[in-house]
Amino acid sequence: MDTEEFRLPRSRQANERLHAMIPGGAHTYAKGDDQYPEDLAPVISHGRGAHVWDVDGNRYIEYGSGLRSVSLGHVHPRVTEAARRELDRGSNFVRPSIVEVQAAERFLATVPTAEMVKFAKNGSDVTTAAVRLARAVTGRPRVAVCGDHPFFSVDDWFIGTTPMSAGIPAATTELTVAFPYGDLAATEELLTRYQGEIACLILEPTGHTEPSPSPQLRSSREDPAPGYLAGLRDLADRHGCVLIFDEMITGLRWSEAGAQGLYGVVPDLSTFGKALGNGFAVSALAGRRDLMEWGGLRHSGDRVFLLSTTHGAETHSLAAAMAVQTTYVEEGVTARLHALGERLAAGVRDAAASMGVADHVVVRGRASNLVFGTLDERRQPSQPYRTLFLRQLLAGGVLAPSFVVSSALDDTDIDRTVEVVAQACAVYRKALDAGDPTPWLAGRPVKPVFRRLA
Repeated sequence: MDTEEFRLPRSRQANERLHAMIPGGAHTYAKGDDQYPEDLAPVISHGRGAHVWDVDGNRYIEYGSGLRSVSLGHVHPRVTEAARRELDRGSNFVRPSIVEVQAAERFLATVPTAEMVKFAKNGSDVTTAAVRLARAVTGRPRVAVCGDHPFFSVDDWFIGTTPMSAGIPAATTELTVAFPYGDLAATEELLTRYQGEIACLILEPTGHTEPSPSPQLRSSREDPAPGYLAGLRDLADRHGCVLIFDEMITGLRWSEAGAQGLYGVVPDLSTFGKALGNGFAVSALAGRRDLMEWGGLRHSGDRVFLLSTTHGAETHSLAAAMAVQTTYVEEGVTARLHALGERLAAGVRDAAASMGVADHVVVRGRASNLVFGTLDERRQPSQPYRTLFLRQLLAGGVLAPSFVVSSALDDTDIDRTVEVVAQACAVYRKALDAGDPTPWLAGRPVKPVFRRLA
């Protein structure tokens, strides 16, 4: 469809209703309509498999489903049946249900590097619990986060370090310091500078999992350099701090046991979410028994308020998580995600090259977690060119803030996506030749999620 003919009147009306009642018009900033071309932010009616339909009746091939959470596709029969079965048995009780035992056993069998686990509803719950536990165990105030990774928590200890820091006291933010990914020397210098003050190192155990502002693109696999994670493990041990892996994105997508299962380095604590529930709300804090027990009852020391959530043990979400893990293991889902991603990446690169924009439309990342970059005439990251690209994809029936695949995609979906990308790249070439993408935007450019002004 020509982008001049592509309109979403019902979605536009629904977006106005959303903004009238919900700050930001969405419950996640990354889902905001500012992340899409003006008046082309579809409001979803329903989804099935790798496809979604908007309220205007358009069908899209969807990527990055549920911010990477729906990795098996929408309405996956094995997952929905497991959740439905528990809904008929009751979802929440005054005491733990037997499902909590079963879910913990299933998780620890899937992630054998962990000895105990506690469930919650979202990633911020468990990353903040991990940080709190590290501070309690070490008696130290500072948190060291990887400055190259975009997000760890909605809580003050992290959000205060972003451009959206309004409302967070400087005293809180000053307790969070940053280290660069892949640079052991710089990390050791930080630990030495704050000797005896840093409670933990927290990072995603792989390279960039989101589009990077840097035009210097890394390898397509984004694996850590040999010895890097083991080096961090050694630094944490020598400096007496807790090593925390944030496996929100890497969990299941890198291997069933996450990146720690793939790379063979065991953190003290790790956090999981997103793909764990295939869209159902469930997250997990896992780790060493001697640390996790600080939040338990079977010791005589000070109590640590580790995690206590009303809905953290909802039976249907835990059942969904068990079904997801079983499906990954029995059906080889991680390998399928990689195969689909490799096919897509090759097709997108070929399409970009054929239209003469291979240096401007770039795709990278691990095959199961592909992101794309849109670069301008000087090969610098460009929001206007991203807007142009997204407009063309949407008009072609591809909803893709990233190219993160789900296992519900098939070869026909991938081939169609590549066709649409080729059409988008042809327009991209015209804009590059004109030296200005503005005539193809039809409105304001898309905006970064983290910015100081609305």
